[in-house]
Amino acid sequence: MTAVPIAPKAVPKTVNDPFPIVAALDALERWQRDPSPASRRRVRDGLSGVLAVAGAQGAVLEICAAGLPALDIGVGTLARIPPENARGHLARFLIGSHEGHEALGRLFLDAPVGAVKPVVRAIELMVDAWWSRAEVHARAERLAALEDATRAVAAELDIDRVLSLIVDKVRVLIGARYAALGIADSRGRIERFITSGMSPEARAAIGAVPSGHGLLGLIIREGRTVRAQEISAHPDSYGFPEHHPPMGSFLGAPVTAQGRSVGNLYLTDKRGGGYFTEDDERLVEVFALHAGIAIVNARLHDQVQRLAVVEERERIGKDLHDGIIQSIYGAGLSLEDVPDLMDDEDGRADAVARVDRAIDALNLVIADIRSYILRLRPSMGGPEDPVEALARLVEELGMHAVIELDVDLESGAGLMRSLPPDRRADLLFIAREALSNVARHSGATSTALSLRADGEDLVLRVEDNGRGFDPATVQGPDTLGRHQGLVNMHDRAVGMGGSFTVTRPNGSGTRIIVRVPATSLMAPGSVLPS
Repeated sequence: MTAVPIAPKAVPKTVNDPFPIVAALDALERWQRDPSPASRRRVRDGLSGVLAVAGAQGAVLEICAAGLPALDIGVGTLARIPPENARGHLARFLIGSHEGHEALGRLFLDAPVGAVKPVVRAIELMVDAWWSRAEVHARAERLAALEDATRAVAAELDIDRVLSLIVDKVRVLIGARYAALGIADSRGRIERFITSGMSPEARAAIGAVPSGHGLLGLIIREGRTVRAQEISAHPDSYGFPEHHPPMGSFLGAPVTAQGRSVGNLYLTDKRGGGYFTEDDERLVEVFALHAGIAIVNARLHDQVQRLAVVEERERIGKDLHDGIIQSIYGAGLSLEDVPDLMDDEDGRADAVARVDRAIDALNLVIADIRSYILRLRPSMGGPEDPVEALARLVEELGMHAVIELDVDLESGAGLMRSLPPDRRADLLFIAREALSNVARHSGATSTALSLRADGEDLVLRVEDNGRGFDPATVQGPDTLGRHQGLVNMHDRAVGMGGSFTVTRPNGSGTRIIVRVPATSLMAPGSVLPS
């Protein structure tokens, strides 16, 4: 008998007895929750009941669909599943869904011609109902997990807890064996690496964190999502280190902070032997977006915590609570109805618009926090080591601006520590003002700061690759008055018996050099470093 696939619309919409379908559907759902031998026997019994009502002798049902556990089961005369090349005499059908998705599986029947249509219709209804329920459940879980991540970010939880939540949630929702989130610092070095699905012992056996080669480096360099059926077959695959578990399918998305790729969120080994889908890709990209927001918020939150030691800490706390935190809370509230809207076809566009507006609102909050931080002045000239204080200023710049930093303090460290406290404060003030100008006005992507001993002079140099300005507009006593920050830096340098120059090297960027004669700055009883 030649098997002719029957489209769903061509099959009668009724079967003799719906109750075997209900029993079989219940068995399939139990199998999904608990794929044990006992659950498999229930599926076989349920499928046998459907065949008995329809008058078929045997069937082989194969399920391989996203969101459903793989299943290959035979009943009746086909209880012992024949190999593929021995199924030519059987009627063969693709099992589809009423929503027009790709086939959910295949059905092979040993049945009289008259029994074919009702049994196909019955099994198709059963599998379609199973898939539909699984889809609804999966979407509800994804929306709940997305809400958890959104609330965690808005609440400014500890960064490691937020990122761990994101990694764990996305791995379970997408059905991956492993997931990881790698975050790089401004120099491209991995500063945080969080895994899910791997024991601490297995993680320790692998050794060092990834160095950014292969697919992971491709995601960061090109700032795009990568999906591969097999890692080893991808042209950018770099291979695994010793003791690394084998991994097959791959899905990774870039994590961005303020428009710059700072890491990646990726998953491997889709459970059930399948591959990651476009729906999986979209969900990973959303979670990667939340990871980026969490990173920015955490950096700014850490900065606020540092400022708790200054005299204005209570005012800062009040301003943050009354303004910024309320704005974040408001963004979170605007997302609370998103799960309900996603269940409604007409409401999905509104849900997407709400998420977009919430992201815009969070970006405005980040900008407000950055501007607020830049107006604060850390204490200068206190008991803190002056070289460490200078390094801290640079670190703070990296927290509120995505800028590559090149710092060299070694040559002038000894001389800097020899200065009287008031002169240390003057140099730290100049450095802070120069770095603040870089963050606020320059639009630079890289900044270099150096402190070095040059003969009997101590030289502080700050240089960036930003938009720069015409030095003629800022040099000299007449023009400096237009730039109060430059006036203050100039006056402090001159007050120490030194010089202050501003140049525009190679026609772009800004270079500030403060040169102070060491002999006029030595504290009583101090000696020049050898």
